[in-house]
Amino acid sequence: MVKEILVDVDFKDTRVAIVEDNELSEIYFERENEQQVVGNIYKGIVADVLPGMQAAFVNVGLEKNVFLHVSDALALVSEEKRKNKLSIQEVVQPGQKIMVQITKEPLGSKGARVTCDLNLPGRYLVLMITMDHIGISRRITDDQERNRLKGITQEIKPEDKGLIVRTAAANKSGADLKRDFNFLIKLWEKIIHHYHNRQAPDLLHSDLNLVSRIVRDKFTKEVDRMLINDRKEFEETMELLDFISPNLKSKVQLYNRSKPIFEYYDLETAIDKTLKRKVWLDCGGYIIFDVTEALTAVDVNTGKYVGSTDLADTVLKTNKEAAKEIAKQLKLRDIGGIIIIDFIDMDNKQDQQEVLETLDEALQKDKTKTTILGLTELGLVEMTRKKEKEGVEEFLQKSCPYCEGSGRVLSEDTVALRAIRKLRNLFANRDDEEAVLLEVHPQVAARLIGLGGNSLKELEAELDRHIYVKGSKKLHIEEIDIVETGSKETIAELASPVEVGERKVLEIEETHVTNKQDGISRIEGFIIDVIEGGHLVGEQVEVEITEVYRTYAKAKVVRKV
Repeated sequence: MVKEILVDVDFKDTRVAIVEDNELSEIYFERENEQQVVGNIYKGIVADVLPGMQAAFVNVGLEKNVFLHVSDALALVSEEKRKNKLSIQEVVQPGQKIMVQITKEPLGSKGARVTCDLNLPGRYLVLMITMDHIGISRRITDDQERNRLKGITQEIKPEDKGLIVRTAAANKSGADLKRDFNFLIKLWEKIIHHYHNRQAPDLLHSDLNLVSRIVRDKFTKEVDRMLINDRKEFEETMELLDFISPNLKSKVQLYNRSKPIFEYYDLETAIDKTLKRKVWLDCGGYIIFDVTEALTAVDVNTGKYVGSTDLADTVLKTNKEAAKEIAKQLKLRDIGGIIIIDFIDMDNKQDQQEVLETLDEALQKDKTKTTILGLTELGLVEMTRKKEKEGVEEFLQKSCPYCEGSGRVLSEDTVALRAIRKLRNLFANRDDEEAVLLEVHPQVAARLIGLGGNSLKELEAELDRHIYVKGSKKLHIEEIDIVETGSKETIAELASPVEVGERKVLEIEETHVTNKQDGISRIEGFIIDVIEGGHLVGEQVEVEITEVYRTYAKAKVVRKV
């Protein structure tokens, strides 16, 4: 497998893509005004203590106070006290100054989450400030290597602190690990100095920028190449590698083609696909992802796949392929929290187990902690994936201001009926106006006017008014605008977008419903019946307006454009 890291540094943001065999595997973003705060260490002031939640809110200087649960605050009390079950009031008090580290980014309406169990990640080691423990990455599987690394860390570990050996430490020398450890100890001493000499709330330590974090956490010997499109970032990366992994410098290259780096490697299209609900499978089936604030629902469908044998075999093959793709998409989209998967129904228990095993195996490639909880009575797979920051969808998109995140808007018929009720209410107690101009979306206008204008005639007869309906694509489909009321002559002049003798360049959109020889075009939803224009559908023509009526106009073709 060929693995590459591609870095796109722009004026306002930085993007990093991890590509495996020319396919996007992971994508990371950082914007100038929205830098990540996970890993940052602050001197904060306890603002509120909430016994009902067994938590406290701490002011660290961010827009929202951060959330500290009692289980994350126990480092503030002695080991002896920790043996008893403590309430939040026994651990912190309002006004108390404490040191905290952010573990989860602010998400939606929620503030960041913090802990008092501090840790500092290096290239090969993670220094645990409040925990006396040695841990070795589970991805280092060779027992001899694990024992060697454990021996090195036992020699350098302080009595009151802990160390975790990272995957990148495999086969590294004791000198490499000791150099990393010394750097982390000096960094901690610097943070302690800031804590004792600064006023709360204040930032004591911020984690590295995106590219440097990727170099520290993701750039290993398994990566074949790192390509950076910015000279300054390239030089800073080389300086960082001088310190942490000089042997990897030869794999870093400066991208200097004229075509943007993500365009050249076709990553823009791949990123756009991560925002789509539907993901097609090679077999013809498809998966639907619906992300909500509470959970993510994943639905598997056979789609165009009909199989070559029996139904059970078709379902099993689709579900197994879907399981692999779901694992890939969860990692790529960085979806976290509760995840519910609705695989296609399987009656055979062995088939169910086979699909679960396929999913579990595929998830092993994801370094983010995931847990499969099993099948519910309804046959749904429950699982969780650790959520530390915004996913791709949350970072790149926002809730629709029209549907407010529901994903649905009112239908044309519903809006048309609302418009009728609005007109009834308008004229309920008014006799002084004989006409009204109503502006709505063209699709709603079509419903109000009806075939041949019949619906509009019925409404006019009911209200005893002249009603002019104007369609505007500028309006949202739910918007209803009563533009003007007044005399018939005044409103008629306002309503019509064309005059007799006027020339317009239009596109023939379709043929006339009843007279196929004529073509239909529209100006702001106003219908133009182009005589003998039915054969010109899809073409641009210049027409001359010959007749103007209340709901449409007639025109003749002058020339093709």
